[in-house]
Amino acid sequence: MGGARETTRLVWSAGAKPTFRGGQNPPRARVVSQVRGPLNRYGRNRLTVSGNNSKLQGLKVLVIDDSKTIRRTAETLLAKEGCEVFTAVDGFDALAKIADHQPDIVFVDIMMPRLDGYQTCSLIKHNKVFRSIPVIMLSSKDGLFDRARGRIVGSEHYLTKPFTKDELLSAIETHIGR
Repeated sequence: MGGARETTRLVWSAGAKPTFRGGQNPPRARVVSQVRGPLNRYGRNRLTVSGNNSKLQGLKVLVIDDSKTIRRTAETLLAKEGCEVFTAVDGFDALAKIADHQPDIVFVDIMMPRLDGYQTCSLIKHNKVFRSIPVIMLSSKDGLFDRARGRIVGSEHYLTKPFTKDELLSAIETHIGR
């Protein structure tokens, strides 16, 4: 399996980190899902849920956002649908990950440090190898100018933050055709 690990994630029904005193029974736990995949740079498994019958199973998704909350939210929602999710904190990080992982679809935040979403999208769309990858812009800005600028640089879709699970999945299904 080339560096892949299989783990079983447990959710404690009693809440956060439990402590046990002599003679007390530990809280009951239940298996939520089995997670497979190589470890990321933090030592966690890539979130790819096994046993999922979703039509998005195995789809490679790159989420580019400087907000850890947005990255984790998208990663969790998409992993539950069977997607293999990679994340990047800015455009420079994303360009390296696109070359390494060749995602099927990219979600990119507009306002990021160093290389913003418009510049990142433009670089992807001007590369002959990666130009066919659908790019979905993510932003808290919902103005007509922002949407138009996204189209000009080559994005296929525009989602306003905060987004819902249905909006995220609908954007993928529209542009991937699964």
